[in-house]
Amino acid sequence: MQLTHFGHSCLLARFRDDSGSDTTVLFDPGTFSHGFEGITGLSAILVTHQHPDHADVARLPALLAANPQAALYADPQTAAQLGEPWTAVHAGDGFNVGHLSVRGVGGRHAVIHPEIPVIDNISYLIGDGEHAARLMHPGDALFEPGEPVDVLAAPAAAPWMRISEAVDYLRAVAPARAVPIHQGIVDPAARGIYYGRLTEMTDTDFQVLDPENGTEF
Repeated sequence: MQLTHFGHSCLLARFRDDSGSDTTVLFDPGTFSHGFEGITGLSAILVTHQHPDHADVARLPALLAANPQAALYADPQTAAQLGEPWTAVHAGDGFNVGHLSVRGVGGRHAVIHPEIPVIDNISYLIGDGEHAARLMHPGDALFEPGEPVDVLAAPAAAPWMRISEAVDYLRAVAPARAVPIHQGIVDPAARGIYYGRLTEMTDTDFQVLDPENGTEF
């Protein structure tokens, strides 16, 4: 599996099957992300929830036009807003993208404030022939899947999360490896504070991805 980070929560995952064919999945192309407009050859685009930093409606049309073959999936509220051909994914749903199995889990966004309505948020578990949860992208939720995860896209910072919660979530999921996402709200000079805690206070192999450069896992 190769992962490429396009900023914030936008992550490109490329999986190669035994025949040498690639299946590529792009998660959460949002307003704080960069460079995803030039991606082509996508097998699927998966959106976790409707917030602009996860679904940039101004730039989505160009991305879809460049990838007419891509299957489009999103949480129910976002799928309803975007309309066809987006397919709604509910918690418990499963489907295939190429040789990959995809499962929607969780269902709700983390609480930002008691007075702000909680919206849909689908976390995604991607399985390949080697691992049922090879990759997990939780979106804006701290959903614990209750099964072994190989690589977790771990929220590093968020308006709805304290750094202690980020540490506790990484400990609870206990993936073999993790990469940080959702750091677009933090000044680059300050991100080391968050990365340091996630590295020092957990047993997970924590790796910061070089922006827009693929990393093999």
